[in-house]
Amino acid sequence: MSQTPIKQNFSVTFTYQLYFTEHLFNIENPLFKTVVEGYKTHTRLKVLFVIDHGVERAHPELRNSIVNYCKSHSECLEYTASLVIPGGEVCKNDPEAVQTVLRAINEEHIDRHSFVVAIGGGAIIDMAGYAAAIAHRGVKLIRIPTTVLSQNDSAVGVKNSVNSFEKKNFLGTFAPPYAIINDTVFLHTLEQRDWIAGIAEAIKVALIKDRAFFEYLEGNAEGLKNREMIPMEYVIYKCAEMHMHHIAQGGDPFENGSSRPLDFGHWAAHKMEQMSNYELRHGEAVAKGIALDMVYAHLTGLVSETVLNRILNVMKAIGFDLRIPVSTDQEMDTLLLGIQEFQEHLGGELCITLISEIGVKHDVNSISYDTMKRAITELNHTYLN
Repeated sequence: MSQTPIKQNFSVTFTYQLYFTEHLFNIENPLFKTVVEGYKTHTRLKVLFVIDHGVERAHPELRNSIVNYCKSHSECLEYTASLVIPGGEVCKNDPEAVQTVLRAINEEHIDRHSFVVAIGGGAIIDMAGYAAAIAHRGVKLIRIPTTVLSQNDSAVGVKNSVNSFEKKNFLGTFAPPYAIINDTVFLHTLEQRDWIAGIAEAIKVALIKDRAFFEYLEGNAEGLKNREMIPMEYVIYKCAEMHMHHIAQGGDPFENGSSRPLDFGHWAAHKMEQMSNYELRHGEAVAKGIALDMVYAHLTGLVSETVLNRILNVMKAIGFDLRIPVSTDQEMDTLLLGIQEFQEHLGGELCITLISEIGVKHDVNSISYDTMKRAITELNHTYLN
C-alpha cells in the first residue's frame, strides 16, 4: 500500500561571539569567567584545556595561570585538566591526538554542559574541535586562537577537522564554537613566518570582497612586515569580521553548495601543504595559491597585468615567498591533482574562485590544465625574477 511521505521542516539558530582581550588568564580579567558563566549561571562548569605545545613553550606560565584563574573563580569554573599536545599539522595527521582528547573528555566526565577549551594555532583548534564535536555528539567548545591566521580566519569559522587518507581536512564536522577569544599577548611570541603567514587570509578576503581593505593592506605592508601591532590588530579584526559576516549572511554556512569563495587560492594551497609533508604553513601555502591563481586569471584575460603586479608586489612587500615549489613535470602533475581533490572535497561541479578585479570575485567551473601549467612557469620564472 502506498503511503504519503512524512515531511517536516525545522530551523536551528546558531549564535557565537568573538571577544578581544589582553592577558585573558590574569585573575583580575573577568572575561573568561563571564563567557563561561553566560552559558549557565546556576552551577559550576567543568573546563578541560587543550594547549598547543608551542604555545606552552613560549608561555611557560600559562598552565599555572589557568589553574590559578579557575581556583580564583571556583564558584563557576571547575578546572579538570590541561593537555599539552604537539601543534601544527602533526596533530591533524596523528589519530592519537584526537584519541588523547577523547580519552580526557571521557575520564574527566566532560559532558554536553561542559567545555573543551582549545588554546593554540589553527591545527590544534581544528583537531580539538573535531574531538569535542564527536564526543557525546557535541560538547561545548571555546577557541582561544594564538596565531594571526587562527585569530583572523580559521578559528572564527564553523568547521573542525583532521587529515586522513593523505588529504587535508578529510574528516571533519560543521560545529560552531560556543565562543572565540582573541588574546593579543600570544601574538608577540610568534615566529616571523607565523606572523606573516596569517596575513594571507586577509589578502584573500580583501581581494574577493573589499577593495578598500586591500588598499589598507597595501598602504601598511611595511608596518605589517615589521610587526607593528596597530595595523595587525586592525587586520585581524577586519578579516575576522568579514569572515563571520560571510558565514552568517552568505547563504551557505555549512557549504551545501559548490561555491566556496573563502577558499580562494586553496586548491593549490592544500596540495602544496601535503606535498611538503606539511612543512609549509597553511598561510604560506595560501599566499602561493593566491599568486598562482592570479597569474592564471591574468592568462585567461580576467585581470590585467597591472592588477596582477600590484597584488604580487603587496604580497612580496609583506614578506611572502610566492614561488611554487615544483621542479619537475611529475611534481607539477601532482600539484594539479589538487584540482580534482578540491572538487571531490566540495562535491558537485568544480567551482574555483578567482577575481575579475580587486574586491570582485569571479567563479569558474573549469580549469585549463595547460594554462595552469603555464601559470606555474610564468609565476616562478617571470613575475618573481
